[in-house]
Amino acid sequence: MLSERQQQIIETSIGLIDQKGIQGFTIKNLSKAIGISEPAIYRHFESKFEILATILDAFKIQMLQFKEKFIGENESALKKIENIYNAHFFYFTNKPAIISVIFAEEIFHNDKVLYQKINEILQENENLISQIIEKGQQTGEIKTEIDKNQITIMLMGSLRLIVKKWKMSSFAFNLTQEGAKLIKAIDSLIRS
Repeated sequence: MLSERQQQIIETSIGLIDQKGIQGFTIKNLSKAIGISEPAIYRHFESKFEILATILDAFKIQMLQFKEKFIGENESALKKIENIYNAHFFYFTNKPAIISVIFAEEIFHNDKVLYQKINEILQENENLISQIIEKGQQTGEIKTEIDKNQITIMLMGSLRLIVKKWKMSSFAFNLTQEGAKLIKAIDSLIRS
């Protein structure tokens, strides 16, 4: 469990990455943004790496909670997919700055540990969607003539694209409303 100051450091770090990119995310800039000294930050986190790892770990925990909530439900596969999309749209609408961290894998490419963490998040999401698709195909709810892996890529890619488009448009549209249209379109494509 993070202390109040650690949580503040994490939230401010996400904001800095969102505003200035990974290059602007320095301990010096972080200390200025929070209004505390650099050594004070080091009392809470050993390094910038540890801050980034904590951000990714927190997001991974959030994704695992999504999995627990939506896989266990007694709902149809298509309803589970809709619930997952809506949960992501709600999360990103309330924490839009996190998009700059989670959907920017290239910023972690030079660090194997951080890159592995982001890859684990991706794999968790892929496995979750794939399991839902497979069950939906077994029950006859989802088309079987389309490979479950291809449907998974379509689902994950469309979620990522609409979220990135929303972010790059400076939030010019309602993500939840546009997401609902996307969910409806996907439903019509994959439903048996």
